[in-house]
Amino acid sequence: MIGRIQEQNKLNELYESNSAELVVLYGRRRVGKTYLIDETFTDRICFRHSGLSPIDNNKNTKQSRMKDQLDHFYRSLVIYGYTANKKPTSWLDAFYMLEDLLMKKYTDDDRILIFIDEIQWLDTPRAKFMTGLEAFWNGWACHKKNIMVIVCGSSSSWILDNIINNHGGLYGRVTYQMNLRQFSLLECEEYFVSMGIHFSRYDVAQAYMAVGGIPYYLNYFNKELSLPQNIDALFFSNNAPLKEEFDRMFSSLFNNADAMKLIIKAINSKNKGVSRAELTKITGFTDSGNLSKQLNALISGDFIIKYNSYGTSKRSEFYKLTDPFCIFYLTFINSNKSKKVDWINLADTQKVSIWKGYAFENLCWNHLPQIKSALQIGGVSTTESLWSKKGNDTSRGTQIDLIIERKDNVINMCEVKFYNDEFEVNKDYHLVLERRRSLLREIIPKRATIHNTLITTYGLKKSNYYSDFVQVISLDQLFTP
Repeated sequence: MIGRIQEQNKLNELYESNSAELVVLYGRRRVGKTYLIDETFTDRICFRHSGLSPIDNNKNTKQSRMKDQLDHFYRSLVIYGYTANKKPTSWLDAFYMLEDLLMKKYTDDDRILIFIDEIQWLDTPRAKFMTGLEAFWNGWACHKKNIMVIVCGSSSSWILDNIINNHGGLYGRVTYQMNLRQFSLLECEEYFVSMGIHFSRYDVAQAYMAVGGIPYYLNYFNKELSLPQNIDALFFSNNAPLKEEFDRMFSSLFNNADAMKLIIKAINSKNKGVSRAELTKITGFTDSGNLSKQLNALISGDFIIKYNSYGTSKRSEFYKLTDPFCIFYLTFINSNKSKKVDWINLADTQKVSIWKGYAFENLCWNHLPQIKSALQIGGVSTTESLWSKKGNDTSRGTQIDLIIERKDNVINMCEVKFYNDEFEVNKDYHLVLERRRSLLREIIPKRATIHNTLITTYGLKKSNYYSDFVQVISLDQLFTP
C-alpha cells in the first residue's frame, strides 16, 4: 500500500484495544477508504455491508428505495451465516438481526469487527436508519468490549451532520474519526512508480493538476503512454473513463447534485474565488442557511476552501475551488462536450498555459504543510490567504497568489510560477514585485517584515534582480512527506 501508514497503525491500535470502538472513516469518493480497510483488516472482518448507490435507484419511490436497501442488508446477513427466512421491514429489525447473528457466531473472547461502507446511502427518506444504528450501538454494541464498528462514507457532510456531530443518540459516542485525504505529490509519485510509470516530477505535478491525488483516477494511467497521451485517454477519447465522472460523483454524493454543481461552477468563475454576495448573484440562490449548509458540505468534501482576503474584515469571506479534478473538468470538458478535443495538440495553447498557472497555484494551496516545511516554519502558527486590489482610473489592480502570515511577525508574500525552466526576474517583473510589496506594506502591521517568496518548478535563475526573492521553493521541495 502507498502511504496510509499512520492510518493503518491507528486502525490496528484501535482493533487491539480492550474496549468497544465506534470508528468513523470519511473522505472524498474514490480516495481509497474501502481499500484501506480491506488491506488493513484482511480476513478479520466479521460482517461487512455497503449501501446501494442512489444513482441506480433514483427512479424508484422512497418506499422502494428503503426496501431495496433492507433487502440488500438481509443478503449480507445471509452471506455471513444468518439463517432466518424473514426479511427485515425496518432498520430496527435489520440491526436486531445483526445482533442475533453475531451473538450466535462469536463469543466474548472474539474481537468482532463490523464494517458498514457508504453508510449515507442507507439513510433513504423516512427510513429511520439512524434510529436503528443508534439502537444497535447504544443498546448492545457499546456494552461489548470486544466490538469494533467502522462506518465509512463518501459524503463527508452527511457523516459530520449525522454521526460525528450527532445531537441525538450518538452524541459523544464516536471513539475515533479519520478523514482520509487525497495523495500528496510524493504519494502520487510513489503510486506511479509502483505501477511501473516513471514520470518526471514536472509530469507528476501536471498529472496531479489534472486529476488530483485520487488513487482511483491515478490507476487509469498507462505506463506505455506519455502524460499528454494519458490525459487524452482519460478525458477525451471515445471511451474516456473520466469524461462523465464529474456528474457521476456529484449525483452519488449529494441529493441536490444540480445545485451543488452550479455552486462549484460559480466559484470556479474567478481564480481567487467568489464572495458570498457574488455567489448569490451568479447562481440566483438566496443567501440563507441552506446555502451555508451547501457550502459547508463542499468544504468538508475537500472541494473548496473558505478564506478571508488579507487585510479585510473577517466577514469578508471568499470561497475558492481547490479540487484539481473539478478545475480541469470545468476548464476543458464541461464546455467542450460536443467537440472533438485532441489534448496533445491542445497542450501548447494559451488556454492550457493559463490553466497550468492557476492549477499550480491550487496545487500549492493543497501542499501548504510542505511549503511551510520548506520555509522552516512547520511549527509556527500561520494564516494563509490571497489578496487582490481592484484597479481604478488612477492605479492598476494587483493580486498576490498566496500570503502566509506568521506569528513570528513575518509575512511571506508568495509568487507562484509554473515554468518549464528556471524562472528569471527581469526589470518589468522586478517593478511589479516592488509595487506589490509597497501596496502590501500599506495594510500590514508596522512590526511585520515582508519576505518575497518564490514557489516555482526549477528554481530561480541568477540575474540582476535575483535578490528580489528572500526565499525560493522548488518543485522538489513539494515532494516531501
